[in-house]
Parts: sequence; C-alpha cells; structure tokens
Amino acid sequence: MKKKALIIINNLHCGGAEKALISLLETIDYTRYEVDLFLFKHEGLFLRNVPESVNVLKEPKNYSLFDMSIKKALNLTIKMKRIDLLIYRLLAGLIFKTEKNKAKCEQRVWKYIRHSLGVLEDEYDLAIGYLEKNPIYFCMEKVKAKRKVGFIHTHYSQLGMDPRYDRKYFEKLDNIITVSSECAVVLKKIFPACINKIEVMHNIISPKLIYSLANEKNELQQIEAIKIVSVGRLNLLKGHDLAIEACKKLVEEQFNIKWYVIGEGEERRRLELLIRETQLENHFFLLGVKENPYSYLKEASIYVHPSRFEGKSIAVDEAKILKKPIILTKFSTAKDQIQNEKNGLIVEMQAESIAAAVKRLLQNEKLRNSLINNLSKESLGTEAEIEKFYSLFQVG
Repeated sequence: MKKKALIIINNLHCGGAEKALISLLETIDYTRYEVDLFLFKHEGLFLRNVPESVNVLKEPKNYSLFDMSIKKALNLTIKMKRIDLLIYRLLAGLIFKTEKNKAKCEQRVWKYIRHSLGVLEDEYDLAIGYLEKNPIYFCMEKVKAKRKVGFIHTHYSQLGMDPRYDRKYFEKLDNIITVSSECAVVLKKIFPACINKIEVMHNIISPKLIYSLANEKNELQQIEAIKIVSVGRLNLLKGHDLAIEACKKLVEEQFNIKWYVIGEGEERRRLELLIRETQLENHFFLLGVKENPYSYLKEASIYVHPSRFEGKSIAVDEAKILKKPIILTKFSTAKDQIQNEKNGLIVEMQAESIAAAVKRLLQNEKLRNSLINNLSKESLGTEAEIEKFYSLFQVG
C-alpha cells in the first residue's frame, strides 16, 4: 500500500523554494508514494511543471479575502453573510496597516487567517510545511498526519521573523529540515529545544536534466561580447544593485560587457532607474523570469552571484554543474557552496570587489581553466537526497 504525503506551500511563483519543490516532485517514486499538493493560491510560473502524478488540492476559497483590498474583502464577506470573516479581515487589516516588518506581519495575521480555513479531511502518513510561516502553521493546525515536518529554505536569522512565535510550532514538529549546514547551525542556536530534530536535506538537482535543457537556443547565442549572467529575484537582498555598479566600473575600463539578470521582483523599477542613471542600457539587462534559465547559464563567460544573504542558492549549484567560472559575494553561507580559489571566487560584498574579480578572471586564463577543471572533477548531482525525503515517513 502506498504511503500518502501532503506538501503545503503558498504558491508556485519563481523562487528558490518553489524550484526546489518542483525538483523534489519530479524525483519522487510514485509507484511507492502518493502525493497531494496544497497551495494557498493556484498561481505561479511553476504551476505548469507539477507532475501529473501529483494531486493538486482545491484552492481554499476564503484565503483570498486576506490577499485583496479591504474594501473588496468587506463587500464579499457581507454578501457571504459571514460576519465572523468580516471581523477577522478587519483585525488582520489593522496588522497589515501597523506592522511594518513584513515577516512579522505574516506571522501575526495567521491567527485571523486560520479562522477562514478548514481542516483537511484526509489523513496522511507525512505532512510537510514546505516554507516558513503559513505553510508550517497550516500543517500544524489544519492537517491530520502521523508525522509533521517543516522546511526552512534559508538563513532563519535573516528572515526578520519573531522566533517566539515560531517556537510553539517548531517544538511540536517531528522534523525541521533546512538546506545547508550553516542554516542548521543557526536554527539550532535559535531553537535549542529542537536540536535533535533539525536535519539538512540539500535541494535536489539533476545534472542530466540541466545538460539537456542547456542545449536549447536563446538570443544570447548571437551576442559577441563578454557575457555575465546572474540569477535571482529582483529584491535588495539579491544585490543586483552591486552588480550594476560593478558593471559600470568594468565598462569604464573598456571591457565589452553584456550583463544579464534572470529573475523578477519588486525592485525592477529601482534597478531600471539605476541602469539608466549609470548609462548602462546597452550593457546591463533585466531579462525577467525564464522558464529555462540553463541555456542562458550555458552562454555565460562568468556567473556572478552578488547576494547580500542566501540560505543555499540553487542557481550557484546549477552554474557549478555547467562548469562556469563563478564569483560569489561573501554572504554567510557562501563557503557551503564554493571553496574560494578552488572552484570559484568569494569576494567582499562591494561593487569594487565584484568588478575586480571579474577583471581578474577575464585576464587570467590559467585561473579560469583551473576553476573549470576542478568543477569537472566534482560529483554535483543531488538526486540521492530523495532518500532523506523517504526517511521522513519513518516513525521514531
């Protein structure tokens, strides 16, 4: 008889956790396991990539009340004759208005959102809150399961959340899974009562799949220039503003640079303005989300990851698989992914340092070849991590 699992996540917009989830779903043996997927909202680029074997549950109809304007929400609750939901939406609205910390805001409004959501009918062998905040809270309060697991996909201390709020949930989880040893150290420090249940499961990445997709054609193949690629959501933490400043310095030194960023986010307008101000319209390009980023990575002369912080970057691992010279800024988990001077370069979190590293790689063929050669010797596939997923079903 198949074991039954439930996985919960907010949506399938293009982000690291969402991408990791799709890789996990593509790797599961569906002859042994049955998987339901619960999304608070049925939206996102990766929705189309959910395997057919996965049963996507219906979207909770009342959740959208907390994701729309208060005027529209109040009109709907009145039409529904749900005074209770009207009150909860008003109370949530006060938090939305007064709590400036976005992460804490999401934590605090859960006590009102939870009243709009019913308990799932089915019982599962394993239920997974695949992201911090709502997915874990829902897993603990609205799901019947023999085992419950929470996934933290990044550096907890950088999320801006209130650990006191999470403690009551985390201490009841059977396991807490995170994506790197550095992230695990942080979790153990913040939640000492949970030390024995915190484990590392690396994001699943398949070199075979990446190689096949990398061969697709794209517009970069026609470009005659030094092509630099960065992948990451367009927000302040991803450091694309540092990349723009670094690009400016390289262009000023007469390097024929074309720098491409794959990703989308709330910082697009600010970054577009910065590109215009630095007169880099012909050198720095925001490509948006690409369904297949691997063909763009393949075209890169150098891959640069200018983040201010990361949990574990899937994009960096993908660049390693494609054997690209890699430059990382010195975020706290950088050393978990790159051995400085051996299979990449780790530099200070400054535009000057990024530019200097790019210049160094461009002018030092021996160093470039050494990094590429060392990457070619590494075993970079993580498909075996699926065994850790299967072990989560085991009681005890």
